[in-house]
Formats: sequence, C-alpha cells, structure tokens
Amino acid sequence: MRFITRLALALSLVLTSVAAHAETIRIAIGTQDTTINCATGGLLIRELKLLEKYLPKDGKYKDAKYEIEWKNFTSGAPLTNEMVAGKLDFGAMADFPGSFNGVAHEAAGKRSIFISVLSGSIKGSGNGIVVPAASPVQSLAELKGKTISVPFASTSHGMLLRAVKAQGWDLDKDVRIIAQAPEIAGSALKSNRIDAHADFVPFAELFPNRGFARKIYDGSQANAPTYHGTLVDEAYAKKYPEIVVAYLRAAIEADRLIAAEPEKYSELIEKLTGIEAEVNYLFHGPLGLQTRDLTWKPEYRQATSTAIETLKLLKRTDKGLDVTTFINDKYLREAFKQSGRDYEAALKDYSPLSLDAKDAVSGKTITDFKHLAQLWVRGEPLVRHYASFKDALAELQKLEEAGTDIRAIYAQASDSGIKLLANQAWFVQSSNGQLDAFLLKDQAENFAKQHGGKALAFSALREQTVSALNEQSATLR
Repeated sequence: MRFITRLALALSLVLTSVAAHAETIRIAIGTQDTTINCATGGLLIRELKLLEKYLPKDGKYKDAKYEIEWKNFTSGAPLTNEMVAGKLDFGAMADFPGSFNGVAHEAAGKRSIFISVLSGSIKGSGNGIVVPAASPVQSLAELKGKTISVPFASTSHGMLLRAVKAQGWDLDKDVRIIAQAPEIAGSALKSNRIDAHADFVPFAELFPNRGFARKIYDGSQANAPTYHGTLVDEAYAKKYPEIVVAYLRAAIEADRLIAAEPEKYSELIEKLTGIEAEVNYLFHGPLGLQTRDLTWKPEYRQATSTAIETLKLLKRTDKGLDVTTFINDKYLREAFKQSGRDYEAALKDYSPLSLDAKDAVSGKTITDFKHLAQLWVRGEPLVRHYASFKDALAELQKLEEAGTDIRAIYAQASDSGIKLLANQAWFVQSSNGQLDAFLLKDQAENFAKQHGGKALAFSALREQTVSALNEQSATLR
C-alpha cells in the first residue's frame, strides 16, 4: 500500500513538472511606433523578430510555449491603462508618462519598474516648441500672452513648464496652455488656430519637415534631461526574469543594427509609421539629435525624479515614487553581460553615435564635425557628408538644377552641437566664408556680434550661393 502511495506521489510530481515545462507564457508588449525613440524597444524588435531569437528554451522553459502579443499606441497614457489592467506586461514610453505608469500601478496595489532607457538626451533635445510656418515669432520670449498647446502630462509638457518658468512668467497670467494631442495640433498649426505647440519626439522636427511649422525652441535650451525607456510589471519580472533579460538583449541588438545602418532602418521606420526617413535619421543617425543609450545615467534618474515632482505640480498625483526602487537596472546589467558588453563602460560613455566618413567632394576624412553638412538624395541608400557647408550648398544647387529630389540637408548647431534640418536653420558667414549653423535667429545674431560676420536665413544663403555660382559660370564663359 505504501509502495502504491509513493508511486502515485512520484507520478504526480512528474506530471506537475511536465505541465510546468509545457506552460504557455504570454509576453504582451505595448509600443509607440510613431514615437520613434521607442523603435529599439518595440518596432525593430517586432519586425526583425529579435525577441524570438533570445527567449529561453532550456531549464524551466524547456517545453514552454510563448504567445508574443504586440499592441501599438500613440501615447503613454492608454498604454499605462492596459498595463495596470493586466493586459500588457511591458511598455515603452517617455519619462513623464513612465513615472505616471509607476504611480498608477501603486494606486492599483501593483508595481511597475523602469528597466532600461532606449533613447534620450541629457541636454533635453527631442522635446521642442513650434509655431505656424508663416508666424513672425522667432523665439519663446515672443509668445508671452499667447496660446501654446501641448499633450498634457507628457514629457514635452514638463519641458514647456520649465521653459515658461525660466522666462519669469506667471503660468496663470502670462501664457495660456491648453491640452492638444500631436495629430490635432498638426491641423491647428496648418490653419493658424494656435500660436504655438510644444511636443515630444518626433513632432517638433516632423511638423517643420512637412513644411507647415517652424521650430523656435529646443528642449536643450531648458537643459532638462529627457528619455524614453521600457517598463515591466514587477510581478511578471520576478516570475520570468529570464524573459525580461531576453527582451533587453533584443533591444541591445536592435540598437546595434540601427547604429550600423541608420539609413536602412530609418527607411523601415518610415514604411511602418509614415514618419519620414529623413526625420528618423535626424534622431537615429550619426551625431543625431538624441543619443540611443540603454544605461541608467544619473541624468536620466534625475529626470525621473523631476517628472514625478512635476506630476504633483500638475495635480496628476499627490504621491511620490521611490526612484531608487522604481528604476531597476539588474535585468539590464545581466543582458549586457550575456551580450558580451561592459555595462559600466557604457554607463560612463556620453558620446553620440560617431561618424566615420569622407568628404563627398575631396574624398578626405572629415575631422571637423562642428561644420559638418549632410545631404540625403532621394533614391540614394546612404547620406552624403561634407566637411564644408559651402560645398554642400553648391552641390545642392547642382542637384536641384538637374531635377534631383533632395530628401534633407542637415547641419550641426555650432553652439549646442545638436543636429538641425538646415532649411529651418540660421547661419553666420564669417569673412573667410566659413558657415556656422544655429537653430534660432537671435543665436545667430549674437554669434555674429561676438565673432563678426552676417546672420542669414537658409533661404538668403541659398540665394547668395546661386549668385556666386552664376558669377563663376559667367567668368568661365
């Protein structure tokens, strides 16, 4: 009798073990495809099937079946709602909505944790303020008494509040801030129904690139770090830590792939989201507007604390979060280790994606990136690089005269170093012909006063280039 009992118990344990191995595990991931900073944590992992490559297949996962579910959102708030409801396990979003994600989970008696950064800027680039293309406004200071719309409780809302405070304005008297989603703001800018709009990645660049807005403020002017990253339900992470590490290994590979071929993957992002490749390249390409960086730098930890305090100011919460436990880098550290990468070295590295390129005219290696110019010709797989902006303008003129379509021309801002859409920028031409680029008119004029030279809008610079080329052609004849 005892033998039969022991046999039954053993058989029961075997069946339980088999059932565990045969478990069907859901991996439900919320993404924001059009928020292109989330690409390496969502869109690229999904489209390139990178998660499947790293999911565990041994030990307790030997016979496990995975059900990978992807759901796309246009903002962080609805994504958070579904995470709190238990419909999603992972979610990618910015610092402000991510902090609200943590608050919302705690209010529901749960916990979420921030496990990685995906892309960000310790300076604050990515967030920005735009005005209608025909607006006479050239700077934030000129918006006093005006109406500015912004996606409420977004990372750009936090940037706007800090920018307004820096002007010394009274939020209740000196400016009118209204809530407006990017898709609504685009239409309002086209029809001049708002004076200005503040937004997050990529809209402060996307709207100007589409021709109906002009950027008059970059988040770097507020010097407030910002980032997008990934959160996971803490209970899920504790139950399936190996799956969390697998997801992060997929994100590390996605980051490596886009670094190696930024034009190729910028095209893929355009194909899937409608966000033009030239805007994607502006962020993800060499010396880009933001730095793709998975590590938890002190500046990003501080940005999270700032976001939580600003949420209190906005009365979106009366509770705080312990950032030391809300941000959890142990899974990321393990993913780096398994990927053969040094987390501590990456943590100390603040450099943007580097550029190793030769000048398209001389063929010489470019070493001065402060005056770098880049041209992306439609139909060409790679961006052209120029050590001299003057040479790039001359080449641009020749290409357009030949009927060639130009996707974009880029410049690096001489003061902040951020990448600019050159056709939206201001330039200072020195006596030796060198051109320095700036985002704003007053930045260019101040530089000209200090260093000599003349401040010119891109259109005036083009006219000057055409005249010079015509004179040169006449001389040759």
